[in-house]
Amino acid sequence: MKRKRRHFSPDFKATVAIEALKERQSVNQLAEKYELHPNQITTWKKEFVDNADKAFSDEKANAEQKDREKQMEELYKQIGQMKVETDWLKKKLL
Repeated sequence: MKRKRRHFSPDFKATVAIEALKERQSVNQLAEKYELHPNQITTWKKEFVDNADKAFSDEKANAEQKDREKQMEELYKQIGQMKVETDWLKKKLL
């Protein structure tokens, strides 16, 4: 019978990668402990190390700032539309 593909959370992958980096246990021991293939742990470890610089970057802050700016732009559009509608209604009443 075919084994189903398992999906792991980013937190789990990071935990396993950090344990592999600490080298308190061999990759084979970690693979046995977490029921993973040693190559999978090595891949996660390499990916973790390769992306370590992103932990110190401002990309997240920049993305949040862009989201805020986009939201403010949308709100200003809504305010403008409401102002046009209220001005039109005032003219109709007079």
